[in-house]
Amino acid sequence: MASTRGLATALLFGVSSCFVPCFAQGVGASAPASAPASSAVAVGASAAVPAGPEKVLRVAYRQAETGFDPAYVTDLYSRNILANIFDTPLRFSYLKRPYQLEPSVTDGLPEVLDNATRFVFKFKPGIYFADDPVFKGKKRELTGADLIYSIKRHYDPQVKSGHLYRLQGAGILGLDEVRNAALKGGKPFDYDRPVDGLRLLDKYTVEIRVRNSDPRFTYNFADPMLSLVAREVVEAYAGHVGEHPVGTNAYLLSQWRRSSLIVLTRNPNFREVYYRETVPAHRPDLAEDVKQLQGRRLPMIDRVEVSIIEESQPRWLSYLRREFDLLDDLPNEFAPVAIPQNKLAPNLAKQGQRAVRYERADISMSYFNMEDPVVGGYTADKIALRRAIGLAINLDEQVRLPRRGQAKPAQGIISPGVFGYDPQLKSEMGEFDRARAKALLDLYGYVDKDGDGWRDLPDGSPLTIEYTTEPDAQKRQLAELWQKNMTAINVRIRFKIGKWPENLKAANAGRLQMWGLGWSADVPDGENFLGLAYGPSKGQSNKSRFDLPEYNRLYDQQHSMPDGPERLAIMQKMQRMAVAYMPFKAETHRVFTDITQPWVIGYDKNLYQRDFWAYVDIDTDVLRKSQSH
Repeated sequence: MASTRGLATALLFGVSSCFVPCFAQGVGASAPASAPASSAVAVGASAAVPAGPEKVLRVAYRQAETGFDPAYVTDLYSRNILANIFDTPLRFSYLKRPYQLEPSVTDGLPEVLDNATRFVFKFKPGIYFADDPVFKGKKRELTGADLIYSIKRHYDPQVKSGHLYRLQGAGILGLDEVRNAALKGGKPFDYDRPVDGLRLLDKYTVEIRVRNSDPRFTYNFADPMLSLVAREVVEAYAGHVGEHPVGTNAYLLSQWRRSSLIVLTRNPNFREVYYRETVPAHRPDLAEDVKQLQGRRLPMIDRVEVSIIEESQPRWLSYLRREFDLLDDLPNEFAPVAIPQNKLAPNLAKQGQRAVRYERADISMSYFNMEDPVVGGYTADKIALRRAIGLAINLDEQVRLPRRGQAKPAQGIISPGVFGYDPQLKSEMGEFDRARAKALLDLYGYVDKDGDGWRDLPDGSPLTIEYTTEPDAQKRQLAELWQKNMTAINVRIRFKIGKWPENLKAANAGRLQMWGLGWSADVPDGENFLGLAYGPSKGQSNKSRFDLPEYNRLYDQQHSMPDGPERLAIMQKMQRMAVAYMPFKAETHRVFTDITQPWVIGYDKNLYQRDFWAYVDIDTDVLRKSQSH
């Protein structure tokens, strides 16, 4: 019965099981990419059902996935899913704070040599990919060649990597030349061309050499972007790689209805890994859980069902009806009920539920397309328009109303919790001043020239800003505030409503004038946020398409510096430049709360380890008792 609850929930909220066929198939059922693509995918093999009841973890996400190709996807939700399917060479330990890198599939941490320009990774033997027809019935071992191939994919122009700029910053020797040859010659990327920066020393050992000293380079190898993929899988499913994820981690994709339901099941080829955590100082309430789980083989959950429910109210109500075990990201509008005074409500605590409240190291913002003829550009009048729009936004009202106190106004683009954040920073980015906004617009000729009550462009043509958003309740409330704030300064605004995956694609292609979205750190370092305005990352993290030579130069400079006051000073200067040019309005640093049902054991929020499902368990006795009431 437990394994059908996710489907039942999907039916409750308007996702018909008849809309798209969905099949559970065994090994050999998936077809090569030459077969027609379908909106439903059923792949892989489920492990044999263990003795005792099947343990199912049911989760609801508020945004749909965009696919499962590690080199391509950049959204949080897709990356969370694929991190449970694919391994990365390194990982962040689950419960240790501050966050600490540890080996995942490597034999120890990599050697860092020659002033952080040479790195040696040694893989453990005996780690195998999940079964797939591509392997023709043979076990496929993970080797060092898979790391080399996984890195090269980011440089392939056909892949359209969303993370390339992070690797190019270090300058892996020879890879830019291979990429440029493909770009200029119009030929396929040459994966077999040797490069000095990637050397296979033996079957399990890889040496990586970079042009620029990069003290934080190893962070990248714990990020889902460097998930380890098998070349023959990518080539067999060419054009549909994101529909056929085949990895070495604890779970495999067994069922998928786009934007509706994602089911992961235990990977029968997963290696022996055991729970070896200690009680963290930040979560003393986990002491009994850690003791209970100690020495258990991972994963402990047999099946994970992820349903997509974009609207906040049905997602919250379905959790209260116990249709989900984990509420990932409590909707803000229900914070006063669930966490009054930011503590779990007594009625929920009495039931045995637990809450984890945390800052995600993220920023919510609204960006301006710097290539747009209305809001883009680097001239004084265009900067004045963006500054005026930013000054007109009442962030305190945004925190108080749609965010229900679960955020704080941002003063810059670097979030708390990472190196580079300045808690003392006060800037125009966080100011609300309608009088100054109006004065800026008047000064640069954005006045009402035709008498209709709305400001026009300096040349007399109508001024209208187009803001892209999504249809969920909170986005509607945020849009209402934008409407109110723009009307107060006589600037006409219209809203373009779209689904998240489509908006993301349009943003990466530079087709949106403005869009409101959030950005969460991939690693505990402020460079992750500075990259939002780094010119070479246009079409990747840089949705605003901001491209200022001096900013780019400083970005490259700080990239090679060790942490310290000199690097911090450069990062702060870059923050001030982002405020001055205003390619985006940094709005808030959000605070999130996850809530778990009484039968969920061992859950904690780890910002940088996304495959945490293997570390939690379901107490079937507690679950059974709850079902009888």
